[in-house]
Amino acid sequence: MASKTLIMNPKTANIKPAILGVQSDVAFSEAANRMQGRDLCSIADLSVQEMAAVMELSHAVKEHPEAFRHALDAKQMVMFFEKASLRTRLTFETAINTLGGNAIFVDQTQSPLGERESLSDMAHNLERWMDAIVLRTYSHDTIVEFAACSEVPIINALSDYEHPCQAIADFFTLEERFGSVEGLKFTYVGDGNNVCHSLILTAAQLGAHCTVATPKGYAPKLDVIHNAIEIAETTGGSITLMHDATKAVKDADAVYTDVCTSMGFEHQVNETLMQSAQPHAVFMHCLPAHRNAEVTDAVLDGPQSVVFDQAENRMHAQKALLLMLLGGAKRIPNSRNRNARRR
Repeated sequence: MASKTLIMNPKTANIKPAILGVQSDVAFSEAANRMQGRDLCSIADLSVQEMAAVMELSHAVKEHPEAFRHALDAKQMVMFFEKASLRTRLTFETAINTLGGNAIFVDQTQSPLGERESLSDMAHNLERWMDAIVLRTYSHDTIVEFAACSEVPIINALSDYEHPCQAIADFFTLEERFGSVEGLKFTYVGDGNNVCHSLILTAAQLGAHCTVATPKGYAPKLDVIHNAIEIAETTGGSITLMHDATKAVKDADAVYTDVCTSMGFEHQVNETLMQSAQPHAVFMHCLPAHRNAEVTDAVLDGPQSVVFDQAENRMHAQKALLLMLLGGAKRIPNSRNRNARRR
């Protein structure tokens, strides 16, 4: 299949990348203070240093859960979901419960947000009772409007534009496997969808080399790509777009796919495609998967698959986000050194 390759970091050769990671207790505290009370509608809402702090805290809460058991005592979190959920709902509920807070779930699958009552009126009610509002919606505009009206943090738990919590958990999973992901070759194969958008932005913030192979007509949105380019120019990362899945996967450290509306089986992740990646490469999927559609059983259930590590890490990454946004973050001196390289 013919492939047009577009490398989207032309200026990085002339720019000295920033030093990545959290360099001091002061830097961590500054990042935590900046994030407290803020929204997370998009990965782009975070700075490079704030992303580094979230990643470090994710390691800390997983390795030292007892240190955070009462960090969010009496905090109340409400979740409004227009779409069905397994991982997102349960990991958010478990996350805040194990931090001392409480979760309330409101099923909106039969009644879209804003239909019964305006989003502004809902937000002004909720901010009187709640400390955080988690939204899983069809339209990203719903999340943006809620955030504009609410005095308490809004968290995007999935929209048609981004899935930031998923991407943070995914790169946390990669850090567990490889150490620092700076310079890691990350390949996404499939449609340029909401998950893809958040992965591209997260890869750029962490200094990874992100290659995206999509069927023609299913490329990521240009505004996401342009934003990622600007970030990658400061971190030493790169964004490469193409259509040839085999070329994209060559020598990759991680291969990721998601459900494809395009149903382009030339972009199916199977054992043959994985052979083009590094022998140590991992396979990733946000789940739920359409088995033997975008990925074969042999890969999804195989030794390279880390899909259930990703699912587990949703909880730990979301704990870190809640701690940052609600004021319970603290640095643990003996938590994992994110800069250690194990590839």
